[in-house]
Order: sequence, then structure tokens, then C-alpha cells
Amino acid sequence: MNPSESLEVRQHNAITTARYDYTACQLDLLFFVLSKLRREDAPNQEYQIHMNEVVAMTGREWHYKQLREATESMGSRMFEVENDQSYVQLWMFQKVEYVKGKGYLRIRLSEDIRPYLFELKNNFTSFQLFSALKISSKYAKRIYQLASQWKDIGETKTYDLDEFKLMLGLKDPKGKEPEQFQRISDLKAKVLDIAVRQINENTELKIGYTLLKQGRSFTAVRFYVTKQQPKQLPIPFDESPEQAKILMARRHLESLGIKDVKLVAQIIGDQKLLDELFKFMYRLKTDKIKADRNPAGLLLTVLGLKMSAKTT
Repeated sequence: MNPSESLEVRQHNAITTARYDYTACQLDLLFFVLSKLRREDAPNQEYQIHMNEVVAMTGREWHYKQLREATESMGSRMFEVENDQSYVQLWMFQKVEYVKGKGYLRIRLSEDIRPYLFELKNNFTSFQLFSALKISSKYAKRIYQLASQWKDIGETKTYDLDEFKLMLGLKDPKGKEPEQFQRISDLKAKVLDIAVRQINENTELKIGYTLLKQGRSFTAVRFYVTKQQPKQLPIPFDESPEQAKILMARRHLESLGIKDVKLVAQIIGDQKLLDELFKFMYRLKTDKIKADRNPAGLLLTVLGLKMSAKTT
């Protein structure tokens, strides 16, 4: 098995089902940190996240201001972990340091949260990092975590809708903020259906769901989970960030049918064109642009290039 295929994040069930509301960017940061955790790490271990590594793996470019806002918010938000014995409030970071002019940041985790993140017990949830990063919806990312926990069983537990909304940050446990997607049609369209589509298209899982009624009202949701062959090639984690970015760019161009050697070399050799390619692919996969008939032609138009006879 290719090393990049076997790289997985191990996440404790308590954190998987904890109540917290992270944006897609913040969840990606969390997944990157989790992927770097090792059993032998020292308690004060610092983890580096390089920006070009993020671009190479996701096609999304984060700017300095966005990252500062993301980590600032993550630092102030807490995980609420509850079981029969206790209720615990946890915070993620002890320190986040931005190294100016170097394109990376250093993160040190809080000591209390580390046991929940490390692979110390057998009941950890396992999911592949490239799948988690390829999903763009923050709700899909969270539902993917839940589904991964039950992938060997075939279906999840039945989640009371209030419980489910609390986990996804759609409902304020204190009741101070208005509940989101109160109409079941909105919950289906903006959370559940998008999650099913993105998970089925981008991961090794194939999921579905059913909504359960009590009387005339929907009160619970259950997900069905099976394994499938991923439709996307794994991210090349074993390559350097620069090599990984070029390899991912070649895969993107090939998926569009752009194979002309000179044209591919021109795009890969120009940093601006390369960045525009990743932005285009991200917008294409998140339905922000429509190009059902000729996505290759639209990309070349965006890049200001001409379609050659050998392009496709």
C-alpha cells in the first residue's frame, strides 16, 4: 500500500462527538495538527504547518489574516466532552506562533486535550486525512467524522436531532442564539444532502441517511455507512510540499483532459497560473462555478490561454 494511502488521523470518540463549532478552515487546521501527532511526542512538542503544504493538499489558499482569525477563534472556543462520569471543558492550544516571512506557523497543544487526541486507546476513530481535507462543507467534515466512527458496523447510532444540532453547532446549548435550519427541508438541503454528496464523491465512505418521525415531527437522524473505492487519488503526503503541489496540479489538469505537454508545462511553470488552477478547481468542486460541458475550456479562458488541438 502506498504510504499516502495509509496515513490516517486517529481521533478519540469523545472528541468526535464533542460539541464544538469550527469553520471549514479551522477543521482543516485541526486535521493537519492531528496528522502530525506521534505517540513518542514530548508533552511540549511544537507542530509546524506550512502554507504551501495546505495549498498542495487542498487547493485552498489561506492568507495570513484568515489564519490569525481562525486560530484566535479556535483558542477561545472550547470542546465540551461529556460522559456518565464527568463533563469537561477543553481548549485546543497552549500557543500559536506565526513565523514572519517563512510561510509557516508553530502550534503547541494544551496538555489537557492531548490525551483525547493521541492514539492511546482502542476506541479511537480512524479516518483518512486526505478525505477530511477534500470535503469543503464544515458540516460534511463533521458528519464524515461521525460516519467514520461507525464504518465497520454499517450504520450509526440514532442521533436525536437536538443532540445532532448541538454537535454541529447549529443550536446554542444555552439558548441565547437562534437555532439554525429549524425547517427540516432546510436541514436536508443545506446540511444533510450536501454532506452525503461531498462524502460520497471525495472519500472512501459511501453514506446515506434516514430521518425518523415521532408523530408528525422529525425527531432523529441515522446514517448508513459502507466502504467504497475512493474516486480521487490520494494526496501525496510522502512528497515535499512543492513536489506535492506540482503533482496535484498535474492530476487536476489530467482530470480536465488537458494533456498537451507544452500547455501543462506553461501552467505548472508559472506561479500565478498554478495558483489560479487550484482556485478554479476548488470553485468547480464546491459548485461556485458551473462548467458541465467544457471545464477545460473555461479554465483556459480564466488563465488567458488558448486551447490547442492537442489539449484534450
